[in-house]
Amino acid sequence: MTEELNSLLSGNDCMATYEYIVNNVDSCHDDMEPIVEHLKRIDLTGQFLSSTARFLAAVDREHFNEWITILVEGAIDKDREHRYIPSLLESIWGRDYMEHVDELRASDDVFRRLYKRVYPAGVI
Repeated sequence: MTEELNSLLSGNDCMATYEYIVNNVDSCHDDMEPIVEHLKRIDLTGQFLSSTARFLAAVDREHFNEWITILVEGAIDKDREHRYIPSLLESIWGRDYMEHVDELRASDDVFRRLYKRVYPAGVI
């Protein structure tokens, strides 16, 4: 790990952690585990977990799928007011996710959990 990353992981700055991922997206894959775990610890509202998941999905959803899943799960747990997680549905599963709700709920545990949190009464 670089000195910059070590310093980052010893702090509590969610924005700096997000910016590190954005600025090093092409080279930080091997360091994603400690970075994501750190972000899960310090992000109290789910804002940066959600933003990071959206960013990684936009860059390369398949390549970062493991980390996107962990970030979304963390955001679900932290965003009790549902200020950030609703945007994850469209940004990760596409604008047409509502057309595939039944299929996605049947095949994707993370989608099912997120959908249930955003729409606790079921289909809107």
